[in-house]
Amino acid sequence: MSENQTGGGPAIILVRPQLSENIGTAARAMLNCGLTDMRIVAPRDGWLEDRAVAAASGADRVLLGAKVFATTAEAVADLHRVWCTTGRDRYMVKPVDTPREAAAAMRSVMAEGQRCGVLFGPERTGLENDDVAVADTVLTVPLNPDYCSLNLAQAVLVVSYEWFQMGVGGSLPAMTKGAEGPASKEKLLNFFGHLERELDECGFLRIPDKRPVMVRNIRNMFQRANLTGQEIQTLHGIVHELVTYRHKKSEKKA
Repeated sequence: MSENQTGGGPAIILVRPQLSENIGTAARAMLNCGLTDMRIVAPRDGWLEDRAVAAASGADRVLLGAKVFATTAEAVADLHRVWCTTGRDRYMVKPVDTPREAAAAMRSVMAEGQRCGVLFGPERTGLENDDVAVADTVLTVPLNPDYCSLNLAQAVLVVSYEWFQMGVGGSLPAMTKGAEGPASKEKLLNFFGHLERELDECGFLRIPDKRPVMVRNIRNMFQRANLTGQEIQTLHGIVHELVTYRHKKSEKKA
């Protein structure tokens, strides 16, 4: 993850978390998506223990840099926009965003130089109504209505992921090729020549009228694979071994 994709995102605010390992896994989820501003409201004594560090799995900079506050109001005091996560109807008049909609709004807010954050409630009970009241917008993850239970780290990851994807455009290469790029046309054409000679030899391309179309189809099939030079060499080896086996088999029959 490049440096310009980390930091500067929304604050992730854990309100009265109950288990130290959940704080650690939330930190891990945050750093996976380039977020580092963790805030914790009224954690239990000893929250920063070995279990939290182990659960963070290397996201120590987030965990050790977390800021602790006594109240939710103090944790959001420097923010301009706040979302709160909840799956229940709180009977308050507030707009509701999905994580993707919230991420887009956060990007817009922060582009204007404003700060924002997301509140996550205790694992067992969720946020209290007084916590929800300080938020501008409710954030709800659309899930199976018959079972929509997320643990703390899962909820943090869903929101953080949507934030991150808004920054990278959500696009990745269709296939990784390692350090080696696509094979040159020279290598590809040499392989086609090798393959087609052997297909002629074994009789696969024996029908003259169909041969041109069959050759083009075979070439197009391999070209769609966007083969590397090493893969071309492997294919040469496969064809060679198949021919060798055929000749040995013919010799045994003779």
